[in-house]
Amino acid sequence: MGHGERGAAMSEGVLLAALGRCVGQANLLVAPDDVEPYIQDWRGAFRGAALAVACPGTTDEVALVVRACREAGTPVVPQGGNTGMCGGAIPDASGRAVVVAMRRMHRVLDVDAVNDAMTVEAGCVLHHVQEAASAADRYFPLSLAAEGSCQIGGNLATNAGGINVLRYGNARDLVLGLEVVLPDATVWNGLRALRKDNRGYDMKQIFVGAEGTLGIITRAVLKLFPKPASRVSAWLALADPAAAVAVLERLRARCADELVAYELIGRACVDLVLAHVPSARDPFRQQHAWYVLLDFAGAVSEHALREKLETLLAEEADRGDLADAVIAQSLAQREDLWRLRESIPEATRATGPALRSDIAVAVSDIPEFVARATAAVHATMPGVRVVCFGHVGDGNLHFNVLPPALSGARADWAKPLYPMLYDVVDALRGSFSAEHGVGQAKRGELRRYKSEAEIAMMQTLKQAFDPMNLMNPGKIL
Repeated sequence: MGHGERGAAMSEGVLLAALGRCVGQANLLVAPDDVEPYIQDWRGAFRGAALAVACPGTTDEVALVVRACREAGTPVVPQGGNTGMCGGAIPDASGRAVVVAMRRMHRVLDVDAVNDAMTVEAGCVLHHVQEAASAADRYFPLSLAAEGSCQIGGNLATNAGGINVLRYGNARDLVLGLEVVLPDATVWNGLRALRKDNRGYDMKQIFVGAEGTLGIITRAVLKLFPKPASRVSAWLALADPAAAVAVLERLRARCADELVAYELIGRACVDLVLAHVPSARDPFRQQHAWYVLLDFAGAVSEHALREKLETLLAEEADRGDLADAVIAQSLAQREDLWRLRESIPEATRATGPALRSDIAVAVSDIPEFVARATAAVHATMPGVRVVCFGHVGDGNLHFNVLPPALSGARADWAKPLYPMLYDVVDALRGSFSAEHGVGQAKRGELRRYKSEAEIAMMQTLKQAFDPMNLMNPGKIL
């Protein structure tokens, strides 16, 4: 039976009544003002329409909603905290879709400190997951700017990255098991907390990074770690990205387990933050072309950790790659340094329309990428301003470009620059999407840069799991 036949068999009114029975009438949003927050993203870059927003409170209710929508031939759009960057949780403009918002499924179900694992519902806000782990004297290392509002189900569905990937890996490296409602409303329970399980395909990894196109993640078993006894931050000044990579290589050789974050920051980023964030202060009196913000964490005392870092940085200064450094002497100083880094996206948005990218190359290729990409954008549009920052420790950079000052650029001014930038990335065998996913924003890039064999494999998976194309249609593929 095709979409039209199923749609004809169940009117919108009948479907809404069925959904009300699935989740309770109070948890089915249909009034335009109630639906509004769920049909546009937080940046205002993507906007759609929806028949309704269903807010299930249990896995069984998610399955009932999916079954009702399947019987009606109605698309389902899973949504977590709606903090994504590529429109992956926003419905299309047809108004046919039902958004399934996971906000009511926010419980921490179990924390097993002996096994270093915790089980949570998909609607748990990331910060609450971190707090629950900390209360059990454990550490959940996934950390990103939106952690106060993003939800763990969305983090897994997009394979979120963040600042600690260097030491702990991406979201897919932090999940041990999943529970998923499939497009046919079957509930797959893979909530296992095993480190070793070689019984065939690793099914959970099919859903991590799939952006809700193969099913709705409802619960997850997450990997925990011992809580670091101490953490120290330092702000380094360097001449160029090559120096940053050289210092990184030597620090990892000496203390790989203690180096948890290593962020590259161009001078233009600091200037933007100082201009738009009143509380921000420059860590140095003298300006430098590039900076690194790093975090050390370990089981030793903060004093011992700081002494070790001081010794290592003194050695780097003697080698000539390090122009200057400041080590935070208190929690307040550490927070000030990280506020500088975390305020860059906010300061960039304050300048108006910009080219924003989320690319990845091999760490060893970062200097070449920055040089080639900078030269290419300046050659294409003289006067533009490059704002480059990111997680250099894992090769993920946000290479952003602002229009010439006082240019009065239109919202789409940067559109011609994207293919040129992504061609540079592709020439270095990199990725046009490192941690933000594909969603609806980068479907064209997927077709352009993925091989035909990879696209065919992805289409085969989608057809096998979702032959009616009702699960978050129009995303990725």
